[in-house]
Amino acid sequence: MKHCLWLLCLIALPSWAIIDGHKYPFEDPEDTARFEQLAEDLRCPKCQNQNLADSNAPVAADLRDKVYELMQEGKSDDEVVTYLVDRYGDFVRYKPPFRLDTLLLWGGPALLLLFGILLLALLRRQQAQPVAELSAEEKARLEALKSSLDEESK
Repeated sequence: MKHCLWLLCLIALPSWAIIDGHKYPFEDPEDTARFEQLAEDLRCPKCQNQNLADSNAPVAADLRDKVYELMQEGKSDDEVVTYLVDRYGDFVRYKPPFRLDTLLLWGGPALLLLFGILLLALLRRQQAQPVAELSAEEKARLEALKSSLDEESK
């Protein structure tokens, strides 16, 4: 009985995929491609590293529904993205625009790379400097310390 239940579940899995796959029917294949591209280009607000197409979060499903609804109203891709950006901010874009408030986002990696290169150059420069010679007084003191340690260890 247990095996039959598992077999029925496995048989039912493809039907769930078909139902979800036909959730957003379009008459035009171009609209289907636009929807899929928008769902891949927009980020889920809850899942920080998943797009709307890949996310199973409820908010991602809601946003897919909203994108579908806006497309059915005849909105262009830019209008759909603008609607979502107005509501969720530039975070919903995988490629935010280059503006003054996103300058650190775009330039940050280059600044970190430059900082790392400068740090490595400074460390290498420090290592390349020769060690200063000991003065005669310092050498005599060192020899005295060595001899006192040798005497204590015997």
